[in-house]
Amino acid sequence: MMPLSWRNPRRNLLTCVGLDLIGLVGILAGLSSIWSQPLTGQLGWMVTTITAYLLLGWLLGTYTLLNWHRLPRWTLIQRLGLCLLTTLMLVAILRWVINPPLDIWLVHRSTQMSWLLPTTLWSLLVRVSLRKGRLQAEEPKLILLSSKTEADQTLQAWRKTPTRLMPKWLPAAEVAKQQGPLVIAVSPNLRQHADYKKLLERLEQRDPRECNLTTPLALAERQLERLPPKLLPEAWLSYAEIPWSMLFSPQRQLKRVADVVLAMLLLAVTTPLLLLPAALLIWLEDRGPIFYIQERSGWLGKPFMVLKLRTMKVVPPDAPISWTIPGDPRITRIGNWLRRSRLDELPQLINVLRGDMSLIGPRPERPEIEHELEESIPHYRKRHWMRPGLSGWAQVCAPYAASVEDSELKLSYDLYYLKYFSSWLDLMILLRTIKTVLKVGGR
Repeated sequence: MMPLSWRNPRRNLLTCVGLDLIGLVGILAGLSSIWSQPLTGQLGWMVTTITAYLLLGWLLGTYTLLNWHRLPRWTLIQRLGLCLLTTLMLVAILRWVINPPLDIWLVHRSTQMSWLLPTTLWSLLVRVSLRKGRLQAEEPKLILLSSKTEADQTLQAWRKTPTRLMPKWLPAAEVAKQQGPLVIAVSPNLRQHADYKKLLERLEQRDPRECNLTTPLALAERQLERLPPKLLPEAWLSYAEIPWSMLFSPQRQLKRVADVVLAMLLLAVTTPLLLLPAALLIWLEDRGPIFYIQERSGWLGKPFMVLKLRTMKVVPPDAPISWTIPGDPRITRIGNWLRRSRLDELPQLINVLRGDMSLIGPRPERPEIEHELEESIPHYRKRHWMRPGLSGWAQVCAPYAASVEDSELKLSYDLYYLKYFSSWLDLMILLRTIKTVLKVGGR
């Protein structure tokens, strides 16, 4: 098997951030030289403006567009324009609040426009060029070499992540004719067929920089950053193979320490600012209970009681269990906003302190629903091998689960997190969760 050297989906984003930074610094240096204005004493405002531009670009999605299989130009222009306007507004507000000395020329409105408008055009050029392959190697073609049935099953996994570049299924005779950078996902079943051995030998003799051979599962794992359960073998991954299983794992200990410290800080900050006002609004809407306590499955499937702010109308205890759907009439007005901002999950910080949950991990599900999911979805119980979390890889990558099919999609992300758990992945999930909260983009 050749090494998996094709482009990682996140590399475009990091390249784009670096090029934006080069543009910001380079254009400012050029303006300083043209205007004969020294940058001495401007460092604080320079760092503030650059940080604001990059963070707002991330928050407004000017980088995530690069992962879409098509780059919608008008959407890109809108997002970059909004990033420009919000950066200018933020710097103007900070200037009004701080009132810097007159010799800080970097905060003048004319300077900001002269700096950030060309930077926005530079950012547009960078993103278009990245997608056209002008600034890096050509994007490889993704090809499936398998039976039609296996190919349909693999392509079904891609259709659930429509923004990612989809591979193509081609007959063996067509695969042999393909040129240029290729990533060919070969079904393990075909390697046992004598009819395909000569074709595979010819492909393996090609320049590995131009032709990579892998498997459909490895292709999905790398390009989609998830592990579709139906593509996994029955004996996939034992508990001893996951990073979490090591008794004295430094990352495992660090995760628990971070859970306790951050949970205490978040409770201290959010209780007076968010929890108390939200609790009052919940009570004022229908005079019902503020908190909602429900049994969920935790570590190794052991039940525990999860605590949330109530977001739905009060129902009888014997009401039938049902999925929450978009526009669910049971959701209250304040509950809709709490769900979108994910503030209804804040009381679960108490569950984190008790050790029932972690800040990051698979979301806990109701035991009654899990019985159905375990029968329908392969490898479902493996998600219990880590403590459930307030947020997780599935929560920041997939929509809210409202069916068995949605739960299978979310499980594919949970299994990926299970296999690749690390402090770095936890940090990335935390940042994307903050982005969702700031954009009120939950459900």
